Amino acid sequence: MTPRDADPRFFVLSEALASYASDPDDPPVQDDERVQAAVALVLRGAHPLELLLIKRARSPRDPWSGHMALPGGRRDPVDGTLVRTALRETHEETGLALEEARSLLGPLDPVSPSSARLPRLTVFPFVFGALPDAQARVASTEVADVFWVSLDQLRDPATHDTVPIELPGGSRSFPCYRVGREIVWGLTYRILRQFLERYPTHRLPSER
Repeated sequence: MTPRDADPRFFVLSEALASYASDPDDPPVQDDERVQAAVALVLRGAHPLELLLIKRARSPRDPWSGHMALPGGRRDPVDGTLVRTALRETHEETGLALEEARSLLGPLDPVSPSSARLPRLTVFPFVFGALPDAQARVASTEVADVFWVSLDQLRDPATHDTVPIELPGGSRSFPCYRVGREIVWGLTYRILRQFLERYPTHRLPSER
């Protein structure tokens, strides 16, 4: 049984994502000068739905060292498609094995870093559904921890805040979600905000 068959909330979500999809075609590997990457927004069929987040390990080679993030990474030509990139990276980083045909709910719009200090890349987010017993773990040296976070918590206004970030030109405040002791900001915040704006709460079967 697929997550979409087991949970009517996933069917509603897939229909909503399909209505927003701007470009269903997978872009060529060398579409432009930007590196292509893909991330997975994995929803576990708990009540309420839960989202998988990772905390990246600290590394001087990682521009997002120590940040909260979605599992994912750069596209490898052997992946074939960006969806496969998201699936491969999710398995490598969290040990969670998802199948495209059974778990893919749909895409979100791609995002890119706004800072010239960061790599030139385009990140393609994909939403996946997982059964209530899905488990994730730290499966890579690139990951420090994994978290399942309730979507109700992300929607709670008390979770929304701003965080000061030190930049070469001085400190700036950025919008963020505060999840326990962790802060979700930057590209991941933008992806989650986009998803929650499209999350059809008024059409979903009860999560209680």
